[in-house]
Amino acid sequence: MSIEDSFQNISDDFSYLDGWEDKYKYVIELGQQLPSLDDVYKVEAYKIKGCTSQVWLKISVDDQNIMTIGGDSDAHIVKGLVAILIAYYSGQTTTDIQQNDATKLFAHIGLADQLTPQRAGGLHAMINRIQRAANDH
Repeated sequence: MSIEDSFQNISDDFSYLDGWEDKYKYVIELGQQLPSLDDVYKVEAYKIKGCTSQVWLKISVDDQNIMTIGGDSDAHIVKGLVAILIAYYSGQTTTDIQQNDATKLFAHIGLADQLTPQRAGGLHAMINRIQRAANDH
């Protein structure tokens, strides 16, 4: 699935929900569906700096430049944000990831305006880590 398709699916899901309470519940549900990251990756090397909550991202790139992302957080909402980022980016080529900033997704669905400044900063730190990993390959 392309980034555009992932974007459209997430955008469509949010458009069916009424009000921010329903949207927050949906984000939490997405986080609950995300498989937990193995504890071996819940160490400093995988931790995202700039997040108030504990967040870890395991990012790998195969020999065809396809990025796979796993993640976890100790906060329900943040784990849902991680799940959205994984749905948006994981399985894409590093070139596609370099050309697509998930910030536009969060702005489009209106979620960026609803995040506290600390959560917004953490979200940007996660996106930056993914973009940096794509740029490094």
